Amino acid sequence: MSQETDLNLVKRARNGDGDAFRVLVERYQRKVYSIAFNMVRNRDDAMDLTQDAFVKVHKSLDGFQGQSSFYTWLYRIVVNLGIDHLRKAGRYQNIDYDDTFKRDDDDIQGDASLLPSRLGTNPEKALGRKELMSKMDEALAGLSENHRLAILLREVDGLSYQEMAEVMGVSKGTVMSRLHHARKNMQDALSGYVGKKLKVE
Repeated sequence: MSQETDLNLVKRARNGDGDAFRVLVERYQRKVYSIAFNMVRNRDDAMDLTQDAFVKVHKSLDGFQGQSSFYTWLYRIVVNLGIDHLRKAGRYQNIDYDDTFKRDDDDIQGDASLLPSRLGTNPEKALGRKELMSKMDEALAGLSENHRLAILLREVDGLSYQEMAEVMGVSKGTVMSRLHHARKNMQDALSGYVGKKLKVE
């Protein structure tokens, strides 16, 4: 069952199959919690948001049309819940961005980006992983919510630009702009720790 496609599991869950929905929860709960936590920076709130996300998913299964992946649809739900939570707490920063910054995907991927494809990869062998990760976490915490989300969706979860656009509810160009500025801000935040020319493999 663990290898069954998301779409098949959704179809079964729609028909009242609790086991199928449980598989979907087990498949994505860690990722959903990770996104929630990195948005709200509080474990209890992140747990509540994770539970709320799956409750909403369960209630909304009939509305899932399959035009995007279940994964993207789920992420969109948890991101919206996270934004609502931050707005209620007065912590959401809805900043205007320079969305005229446009480049081809190949150019973006070839850019001197701050992070490797996984945050768990140590970009400088000479630096202690624990200390580096702590500094990176501090740098992430200093980003606006939109910039932090862009970094997490791309570098931690590996979403494509199109998937990010669907999750964040913006255009692909806006995604690319936010990611560019987020990487630049991260690089600036860490420049004093690893030097001005931070190079990530």
